[in-house]
Amino acid sequence: MNVIRSYLRREIISAVLFVLVAFLSLFAFFDLIRELQDVGKGGYKIQHALGFVALGLPARIYEVLPIAALIGTIFALSQMAAHSEFTAMRVAGLGRRKALFAVASVGIWFVLATGLVGEVVAPQSERLAQKLRLAALGGTVGGQFRSGLWIRDAIKDASGKIERLRFVNVGELLPDTSLRRLKVFEFDPEFRLIGILEAGSGRFVPPGSWVLSDARQLALEPVKVAGDTVALQARPSALEQLTWRSDLTPDLLGVLMVDPDGMSIWTLSQYISHLKENLQRTDRYEIALWKKVTYPLAVFVMMALALPFAYLQVRAGGIGVRVFSGIMLGVAFHFLNSLFAHLGLLNTWPPWITAMTPSLVAALLALGLLAWADRVR
Repeated sequence: MNVIRSYLRREIISAVLFVLVAFLSLFAFFDLIRELQDVGKGGYKIQHALGFVALGLPARIYEVLPIAALIGTIFALSQMAAHSEFTAMRVAGLGRRKALFAVASVGIWFVLATGLVGEVVAPQSERLAQKLRLAALGGTVGGQFRSGLWIRDAIKDASGKIERLRFVNVGELLPDTSLRRLKVFEFDPEFRLIGILEAGSGRFVPPGSWVLSDARQLALEPVKVAGDTVALQARPSALEQLTWRSDLTPDLLGVLMVDPDGMSIWTLSQYISHLKENLQRTDRYEIALWKKVTYPLAVFVMMALALPFAYLQVRAGGIGVRVFSGIMLGVAFHFLNSLFAHLGLLNTWPPWITAMTPSLVAALLALGLLAWADRVR
C-alpha cells in the first residue's frame, strides 16, 4: 500500500506542477502584453516590464494553485483510470477512504506552499512590483479624490480616550512611502478645529515619527473678548523641519499601494485595528483577512473534488472531457469566491461566513460526487 501511495503522490505532484507552470506561463504572457503598452512612457523600459511581470508571479501562484491542484489531480487520476491502473489499485485494497487520505497527504504540501506564498512571498513581491513600476513611470499613488489621499488618525491618552482627531491629506505618496504636500486638520473631541499643519514633504523616522520639511503651522486658540464672548486667535509659525508624531506608518500607508487580497494576514490585522480605532468601516479588509486564512484550505477541497473523476468509467468521457470539467469547476469556484466577497460586502454578512461559504459548497459537492461515484461504479 505504501508503494501505491508513493506512486499516487509522485503522479499527482508532477501533474499539478505541470498545470501550474502552464497557467503561470499563460498569465505572464498576457501580463507582459498589457505592460508593453506602457513601455516608453517616462523611464519605463522593457526590462522594467519584465521585472514587474516576474515580481507578480508569486501572487499568480497563490491565486491559481488551488485550481492547478484540481486540474492536475484530475489529469493524473484520469490517466490512471484510462490505463486501468486505478482499477488495479482498488483491487489491491485502495478503498475510497484510503484514496482520499492519499490525496490529502499530497494536498498538505500544496496547502503549506499556498500559505507560505500568500503570507510571505506574494505581499512583498507585489509591493516591490508596484514600487518598481511607479518609480520607472515617475508616478505616485493617488487617492480617489483630486486632493489626494485622506486618512483619519487619532491621538489617545494612556486610558485610551481620544484627545484629538486628525484628518490627514496626503497629496502624493511616493514609492518609497515618503510624502509630499501634506495637510493635517486637527480637531478636539467635540470636532472643533484647533490647528492646521502643512508641509512640503515628509519622511518616516522609526519608531513613530515623521520629519516634515518646509512646515507651516496654524494654531487656533480660544480667547475671551468682550464679556463671555470667545473668539479664536490664530498663531502661525513656520519651520524648516518639524518632528510630527503619528500612529501612521509606511506599512499602513503602503496598504494603499496593494489590493487587500494581496496583503499578508499581519498587515491586514494591523490596518483593521487602525481603522477600528478611528471608527472606520473594516468590512472589506475583514473579508480579505478571512479569505487569506481559509484560501489555502481550498487546495484540500479542490483535490477532494478531483477524486470522483477517477471512479468514472472511460466510456463516461475521455481525459480531455474530464480535464475540461475540472477547468469549469475551477473557474466556477474562482467566480464563486469573488461573487461572495462582493455579496458579503454589499449585504454586511459576517466576514467568516462570506469567506468560507465557497469552500464549504465545494466540499459538500466533492463529498456528494464521491458518494455517487462509489455507488455507480
